[in-house]
Amino acid sequence: MNTALKATAFTAGLAAAFAAAYGIGHAVGPAPAPARPHAAHTAHGAPAEEPAPAHGDHRVGGLQIADRGYALRLDRTVVPADGPTELSFRVLAPDGSPLTAYRPVHEKELHLIVANRDLTDFQHLHPVRAADGTWTAPATIAAAGDYRVFADFTPAAETEPLTLGADLHAAGDYRPAALPQTGRTVTVDGYTLTLAGDLTPGRPGRLAFTVTRDGRPVTDLDPYLAAYGHLVVLRAGDLGYLHVHPDGAPGDGATAPGPEVDFTATAPSPGDYRLFLDFQHGGTVRTAAFTLTAGAAESTPAAAENAPAAVSVPDHQH
Repeated sequence: MNTALKATAFTAGLAAAFAAAYGIGHAVGPAPAPARPHAAHTAHGAPAEEPAPAHGDHRVGGLQIADRGYALRLDRTVVPADGPTELSFRVLAPDGSPLTAYRPVHEKELHLIVANRDLTDFQHLHPVRAADGTWTAPATIAAAGDYRVFADFTPAAETEPLTLGADLHAAGDYRPAALPQTGRTVTVDGYTLTLAGDLTPGRPGRLAFTVTRDGRPVTDLDPYLAAYGHLVVLRAGDLGYLHVHPDGAPGDGATAPGPEVDFTATAPSPGDYRLFLDFQHGGTVRTAAFTLTAGAAESTPAAAENAPAAVSVPDHQH
């Protein structure tokens, strides 16, 4: 067989093979696509990256700069150390525009947390939003190092909160510090705070802080942002952010203004956590910080009542 006839025979055979495959495909239908998880949709119509967490859900937030279609954009990610600075940022909606409609939570549209990677510096700030969706807040960056900025908010179109996180860098001579470990009693500006309760992986637990001054219980704490205390819990290592909600509220007829402030929290995993408690008395907000270790996940309802921890941080203006 000459070369031309060989080429003709090969082409005819190839066409026959494609025709057979086409017929088989029509007979049995296309192969099913791999199953995909259901994607929730926001009110803007864009698919969310994952379902919104419910209150009390022990998933952590703040590890992503974008979630459920929303994104955090810092105007600058490098700031000077050892002094005051101004933070400026926007939250972008799923359509890419600056978000301007929020659902207030604890009297604020957005709570801004700034913490260094060593978890020795913590600030709870309340920025101001301009009409164009730009937020600004004065902050004090005490030392050089790497920081994490957390925006805790609920868009008006959503029912569940979001916590987005972004890295912030303070240039200078960085001296890493070990995670503070001191116990369950700390002192801040003459106030003594004692922590009872534990963080248990995968199971909600009660955290109770008792406030005393000069050996006497403080029974007239000021309401601060619709609560007698606000607690932020950050996981050491990756700074995973836990949503923690106070038990009760001022004016509900059941919650006393001290000396005890209660919360319910669930650890997402074993490990070390930093607990930052804001409380107000005499018109001044103070912050106490504890280090608490969550043990292995419980397989039975029984759980230990106590665990190591504790430390305080310098006050910041709120």
